[in-house]
Amino acid sequence: MYAIIEACGKQYKVSKGDVVFFEKLDDEEGKKVKFDKVILISDDKKIEVGTPYVKGAAVEGKVVAHGKGKKIIVFKYKAKKNYRRKQGHRQPYTKVEITAIKVAAEKTEKTEKAEPVAKAEKTEKKPTAKKETAKKETAKKEA
Repeated sequence: MYAIIEACGKQYKVSKGDVVFFEKLDDEEGKKVKFDKVILISDDKKIEVGTPYVKGAAVEGKVVAHGKGKKIIVFKYKAKKNYRRKQGHRQPYTKVEITAIKVAAEKTEKTEKAEPVAKAEKTEKKPTAKKETAKKETAKKEA
């Protein structure tokens, strides 16, 4: 079973037991995190796609650690103008272990059978004919 979630402006494919690196989250280490924006859930039998999100579905995880990514060098220069700027950057991240993927409870058979019966009753009603009202004739006055 896996799910595609939206978090921190990106989409991630996760399954139970995965360790995922998200952009920096505000939660402390050891705390639980819940992701409600589930775009897709897939198990062995079926795939459920949301419009835009799957209702009632959630992915739960546990914050393992916070850290910084590998350093990248940002180097700007202009040829023949003696303009050079060197800057380093390390992107902060949060390491999360996925603990559970929860799916919304499906409808029971009773509710599925009850709905078509209610619809059938509505369609069986015949429209009533409008009653024609007798128009009163106005007496014309002779001049």
